[in-house]
Order: sequence, then structure tokens, then C-alpha cells
Amino acid sequence: MMAAVSGNCAQNVFLAQHCQRSRQLNPRFPSDSCSLSIHSTHPLQAWRLAWPNKSAMWSHTLAAHRTDLGNRASIYCNAAQFTSAISSSEKVDFLKLQNGSDIRGVAVAGVVGEPVSLTEPVAEAIAAAFADWLLVKKKPAESKRLRVSIGHDSRISAQKLQDAVSRGICSAGVDVIQYGLASTPAMFSSTLTENESILCPVDGSIMITASHLPYNRNGFKFFTNAGGLGKADIKDILERAAYIYEKFTDESLKKSEQATNAAVRKVDYMAVYTSDLVAAVRKAAGNIEKPLEGFHIIVDAGNGAGGFFAGKVLEPLGAVTTGSQFLEPDGMFPNHIPNPEDKAAMKAITQAVQENKADLGIIFDTDVDRSAAVDSTGREFNRNRLIALMSALVLEEHPGTSIVTDSATSDGLTAFIEKKLGGKHHRFKRGYKNVIDEAVRLNSIGEESHLAIETSGHGALKENHWLDDGAYLMVKLLNKLASARNSGSGSGSKVLTDLIEGLEEAAVAVELRLKIDQNHADLKGGSFRDYGEAVLKHLENTTSSDPKLKKAPINYEGVRVSGHGGWFLLRLSLHDPVLPLNIEAPSNEDAVKLGLAVLAAVKEFAALDTSALHKFVQQ
Repeated sequence: MMAAVSGNCAQNVFLAQHCQRSRQLNPRFPSDSCSLSIHSTHPLQAWRLAWPNKSAMWSHTLAAHRTDLGNRASIYCNAAQFTSAISSSEKVDFLKLQNGSDIRGVAVAGVVGEPVSLTEPVAEAIAAAFADWLLVKKKPAESKRLRVSIGHDSRISAQKLQDAVSRGICSAGVDVIQYGLASTPAMFSSTLTENESILCPVDGSIMITASHLPYNRNGFKFFTNAGGLGKADIKDILERAAYIYEKFTDESLKKSEQATNAAVRKVDYMAVYTSDLVAAVRKAAGNIEKPLEGFHIIVDAGNGAGGFFAGKVLEPLGAVTTGSQFLEPDGMFPNHIPNPEDKAAMKAITQAVQENKADLGIIFDTDVDRSAAVDSTGREFNRNRLIALMSALVLEEHPGTSIVTDSATSDGLTAFIEKKLGGKHHRFKRGYKNVIDEAVRLNSIGEESHLAIETSGHGALKENHWLDDGAYLMVKLLNKLASARNSGSGSGSKVLTDLIEGLEEAAVAVELRLKIDQNHADLKGGSFRDYGEAVLKHLENTTSSDPKLKKAPINYEGVRVSGHGGWFLLRLSLHDPVLPLNIEAPSNEDAVKLGLAVLAAVKEFAALDTSALHKFVQQ
């Protein structure tokens, strides 16, 4: 292990050594309980996750077989007790930071009613916990140091959180490689790239982002070469982080900062990632150097992390990018929310395409894991249209394959995929991780699937390691533009528009959010989730007795019902006390009929705020 006084991160080789000896001496020693504390002059080595709920037997085993590391460190069965731990007033409910398979919190003060929850010490503890989780999962050999890459989007809290995360990773004895401004897809890609000159592949990766949320928010996404971490993993990490955080002192945090400054390495990984995107388009076009020469393509990055796409991807391929907008990173997002689902954002890219007479417009969310496009006439390729377009491209290459989508996709999309394209539409649950995991599962049981995509703009392809990559989705569109022109089968974005000809779209499509008042007496002390499930069950029973309504025969989330020429879906939000209601219909009159059917069923639930639905049906 490197000496603590060297200013470099201490290596936790001793952890693997000690766990191995303990298991040899006691075969019942659990592999995942190797959570040791280190009391050392090196910052943050005094915690090593001696979980308080481990039995006394394991504590005795650790104490009896302690490894001697001289003056550098000692291993104890329990965490060292600091005389100046963080005060109770600074305690944090770490589990409240979980947002499905991500971590999200308030990182910047100044918004009324939104106190800061993602402080630097909290971020440091979470990063240290991820490093510890990684050590347990990877079980590295004694001679191998794990390494973790860190990147961030354009948020104003990005730099301070990157520094805090670096300290946490470093203090756990894991190497830190900073990428600076990066995209979420690139961070996952760094776990797969094999190039030792740029310190790849990394063993784990952290993206600091809160997607399209307001400027004061931030958060983390975690990756290994197996993909993004799941909900259970995030909960595990946050529980570890809570214990680590309790042992922090001002002194330990100060030492951590001093040591980490000398240990961090920096790599321009985005140059590698973008060159791979360029190579993919050239390959698809028959190895032509500038397959997009003559195309005018505009990028709207919304002042997020996606500005690279114009200068680093499109221009090397020969495209003209004049008129591209909001490419400069600005975490205050002064122009519009970087969100392909946002109407103002789509209006901005549509206007830019039309004003500049461009062939195509491309828009990204803040961290570039979502995207959408606009053709030369201003027609938007987002939500169901983007899914239809990607389905057409994928089914050209893989006839008959299953397209996995979220639950809020339209009946028209199902008809398009199955009747027009000859594929299978597997409508699943909301949540990009849910959709991706379901596609992977289908392949594992012999049902071929090559695309998992949400109406939100998250899309992942089997050929791209099931990574939800907004830039790669756009590369697939560019491939089609280039190959169509080279083969003489078409030119311009009309090639893409023609691919979704025949997609039936509802005249009326709305989403209403029915909030559950968690403090209402009608909950009777229960959870909002239980209450929401009761609402759904009652709706299901009520609509089943209406001959004009028909429940969807296969449905994985909420209650989906067809009728009056359209459909509705009421489901429980993945994270919030909200029941989102989607309605699509051929006319406003039919949409109101569907809304009234829902309202009649849920009106007796006093804790459910149906004001938005009332307003809709009264128009």
C-alpha cells in the first residue's frame, strides 16, 4: 500500500488480504461482510464500513485475525470513533436521495422551500460508498487497483461535486480519473473501451447530472461494464454512505482534500467517444470520409453537455452546422430547458431549422442520454414518432424483432410496428432502466429484441451494449441519410419522414397528473403507494363493467383501457405521490368521455387531487 504521507490515495489491498484470511479461518465468513475500518493518518481511512448490524461473531473474527500494517494503518472490527463527528443537526436521510436507479438532490441554495440536500460531504460519502460497493463486487486481485471515471454535465454545482466525489473515491483506495464536461453515455462507454493509454477500461463510472431538472438540482448515475446500477444497488450504496457520513469530521475531510488534489488524473475521454461516433457513420456509409457533405444539420444543446455533437461529430463528417444554437455549457439554462419532451425546447429547434432552411435539426437533453429530431419541414421526431422512426430503422436490419417501449405509447404505434413494419410491440413499464432490462430479459428467453425505447427519448440498442445514448440514436438517423444518398434511394430528411408514413396519430393527446395528498386523513396512516394501488384497483373494477370500455389484454403497469376510439392509461408514478393519466382520442369530445370515465371511478378517493381532470372534462 502506498504511504499515506505521499499525498496519493492509499490502496486497499489489505482489505482483500484480510477478507481472504478471514474466510480461510472461518468458512462461514460472508464475502459481502468484509467491511473494515481503518484508523490512519490518511483521510477517510478511519471508516471501512464496519456495519453496525453485523453480528458479534464477525466482529470477533475480524478482531482476532487483524492484519498488521505497521504505522500506516490498522484494521478494526468497528469504525473508529471520532471526537468531533458531524453534529446531529447535519444528519441526512440518504435514502430520500434515491430516485429509482439514480441519485438526485438539491445542490444549490436559493430556491424557497428547497433546502440543500446534496452537500459536498454527502457527495463524498456517496462516492466512498460506491467505491466500497465496487470493491466488494469486483473483488480485485491484491496487485490491482480499481479505477473510477468521473464526468459531469453543465450544472453550476458540477465542479464542487466532482471534487467531492473524487475525494470519496480516492479515500477508498480507488484511482480517480476525471473527464470534466461529459455525457452520460460516454461515462458508461468508458467501462467498455479497451485502451490503456487513456486508462480504459475503468472499473466503474459516475456521471454527475440531474438530467433536465432545474439549475439547483444535481445527482449521480453509476455504471460498471454490466450497465447502469439498479434500484437495489443504489439503496445499498446509500445505506453505506449514511454510515460513512456519520464518521466524518472536519479534520478528516480536510485531510481528504489535501491528499486527493495530488492523486487525480485527467483524461479527454470525450475525444475518444466522439471519434467512435464519427467512425460508426463512416462505416455505415461505406467508409466514405465525409458522408454528410452537403447536408445542413443544426444542433440545439440547450446549454447542456451536448454541444460537442456539432463540432466533433457532424463537421468531421462534412455537414454544415451553421445556425446551431445553445452549444455553450451554461448550468443556468438561460434559453430553454434541455429536454426533448419540452414544448418550448422543441419549438426552439423547429424554428432554427426553418429559419436556416436546414435539412435536419437535432436536440439533446442536458446529459445527452435523450434526444429528438426535426425534419426540414419542421415535423418533430419525438415521443411516438421517434419510436416509430427508430423501429423502422431497426426492423430494416432485424425483421420481426420485438420493440420494447414504455407503457405510455399509443395504440397507433402498436399498429404501425406490427402491421406496417412486421415487428412485435412489447409495451412494458415506464422507466428507461425497466425498458432496457425487459429487452435484455426477452433476449435471454429466446425472444429477439434489438431496441428498447421510451417516449421520453431514452433509447438503447443491442448493438450499442444496451446503452441509452441520445447521440447514438441520432447517429442511426445520420447513417440512414448518408446510405440513402449514396445508394440513390433518396436525399434529405424526407428519407426519414417517409419511414413513418402510415403512423396513426391521435388528434388529442394529453397527460394529467393527479396528486395524492400524503397528509390527508383518507390515507389512514398508510403509504401513498398503497393508496394509489387502491385507486387503480377500483378503476379497474369500475371500467370492467362498462360495455363501451375494454381493458388492455396485456398490460404491465397501471390500468390501460380502450374506448370511444381512443385509450387512457392511469398509473402510479415510479417515485412520486402522483397518478399520471394519459388520454389519446380522435376528438376532444371522445377524450372528454374517457376523462369522465376515469373521474367517475376515482371521485370517491378524497386524498386524490382531481382538479386537473375536472378542468379537462369541463372544457
